[in-house]
Amino acid sequence: MSTSFAHGLVIGKFYPPHSGHHFLIRSAADSCARVTVVVMAAGHESIPLAERVAWIREHWAGQPHVAVVGIVDDLPVDYDSAELWDGHVGLMRQAVATGPNAASVDAVFSSEPYGTELAHRFDAAPVLLDLGRTTFAVSGTKVRADPVAHWDEIEPPVRAWLTRRVVVLGAESTGTTTLSRDLATALRARGGPFALTRWVPEYGRELTVTKLARARAVAATDTPRPTVADLDWDDADFELVARRQNRTEQHSARTGGPVLVCDTDALATTVWQERYRGRTTAPVRDLAAAMPPRALYLLTSDKDVPFEDDGLRDGEHLRPWMTDRFREVLATSGVEWLEISGDRQTRLGHALAAVDRILGEGWGLADPLG
Repeated sequence: MSTSFAHGLVIGKFYPPHSGHHFLIRSAADSCARVTVVVMAAGHESIPLAERVAWIREHWAGQPHVAVVGIVDDLPVDYDSAELWDGHVGLMRQAVATGPNAASVDAVFSSEPYGTELAHRFDAAPVLLDLGRTTFAVSGTKVRADPVAHWDEIEPPVRAWLTRRVVVLGAESTGTTTLSRDLATALRARGGPFALTRWVPEYGRELTVTKLARARAVAATDTPRPTVADLDWDDADFELVARRQNRTEQHSARTGGPVLVCDTDALATTVWQERYRGRTTAPVRDLAAAMPPRALYLLTSDKDVPFEDDGLRDGEHLRPWMTDRFREVLATSGVEWLEISGDRQTRLGHALAAVDRILGEGWGLADPLG
């Protein structure tokens, strides 16, 4: 396909980026030798500018002629003010100059009515696309108001940022895996975007299986078969658990639905390290601090669930202590949490009600400057 323009410009808040935005950029990419996408974000907005720039760059990484740059624009919007127009356009020109495509712009691609005036101020051709939102019936306003309704219009990194992360944690054999699996299954059954609900397993259990298999592989044949009580745990093990837990969670968030259900997380790992090592270390605490925001913690009570030794557990006597320790950690986490008790169905009912309450509160994204 022959290009029509030398340098195309796409301006937007991308708050957040969605399929309509990518249609606009795609049109410019197919029509221009070079394209500059300028992301303009106000300082008070809920999604940081750097995140939006990174998301769009990731999507267009395979198109080297598309450059994505960002700039903070805290000027109010008034299309009747020549002074404000000059201010906004000045910031746009400043942003373009920071990218690799510093040549003059000869086409401005827009899906907004102001696109004609914007092109005029760049002495460029106005390419107006989908002003009536009939090709892509989506907007940043709609996505912010109801991300679930527009889940199929946003890309994996945006989904990962918006997904509500629900973490189930608790002491050994208190039903954390059962509850987290049941919760994910119940959400999937709702269909629509919730059919994509992912469940993040506990990596610590996987590592226990591996360590036990290794110990048994090298044990002398004339000695008792090693059990989980014979395993040695060092700080590097807990750093590995937290790191892999974070990585798996993030991958699942990118490919899942509006709610991500996690069977433990790196915050819980700090308590497990304390249980086995007597204290937590800075690397594990740092991995816990680096986690994306949690929407809700569900703590499984050690009551109502008999201890079941499945060959990978050895801490029945520590269940009350661990439950108390989780309570203390969650109380200072700054995240809403709920202790869950009762039989299996009761626990699931309480968990679903808590998740629905969180979803009903919405995402609380700040409005852009208007």
